[in-house]
Amino acid sequence: MANGKVEICGVNTAKLPLLNAAEKEELFEKIAEGDQEAREKYIEGNLRLVLSVIKRFSSNNENVDDLFQIGCIGLMKAIDNFDTTLNVKFSTYAVPMIIGEIRRFLRDNNTIRVSRSLKDTAYKAIYAKEALTKRNMQEPTIMEISQEIGIPKEDIVYALDAIQNPMSLYEPVYTEGGDTLYVMDQVSDKKNREELWVEHLSLSDALKKLNAREHEIIVLRFFEGKTQMEVADLIGISQAQVSRLEKNALKTMRNYLEG
Repeated sequence: MANGKVEICGVNTAKLPLLNAAEKEELFEKIAEGDQEAREKYIEGNLRLVLSVIKRFSSNNENVDDLFQIGCIGLMKAIDNFDTTLNVKFSTYAVPMIIGEIRRFLRDNNTIRVSRSLKDTAYKAIYAKEALTKRNMQEPTIMEISQEIGIPKEDIVYALDAIQNPMSLYEPVYTEGGDTLYVMDQVSDKKNREELWVEHLSLSDALKKLNAREHEIIVLRFFEGKTQMEVADLIGISQAQVSRLEKNALKTMRNYLEG
């Protein structure tokens, strides 16, 4: 990596803005209200953070532009999931997510090399998907992504497929406050319906091994997608208690399923 490189993915790194504490707080208030312009400004104001992280991977042979773009994906995920009530600095929360995103990319990026143009198309599609999901509160279709970036949907599908590598359904996608989201949480397998049906029956039986409080927590966390903080507020206990009960419940279910 050339640490003195000024142009990364078309971004002049020497002219990146810096946000003070007051500006960050103001922007996050607007982001919480769905202000996309504020979100873009906050992303731009934290690109130096991405640059500082990718320097840690300077000994790697990967293209610096690739690392920067992957780091930006981690940054966007951090912005979209950051809880301002936790009283921690955004950078403290964001850096592990950016590092995790880059490490997953390096781990999954095998010797098959994809052309620069295909990668660029794929990255544009990923950015557009993130933005559209945030804006419309639902995952966009390929056609919507195509209209957003002005690239034919066939090219987008081909590009996204080209950068994919086989991975386990239990591959962690990202971690939020100690809670890990796995690949299996984000995909729908239209094959092997019979196997899935059997798995659902086993899961249902495992849930019956929990007490009422544990069952409620597991349902809220993994079936309704609520955070530990949200669950704590709903059932009137601390987040630490939710975390402990959740771990006990998962252990009970795991023991039953593996027994």
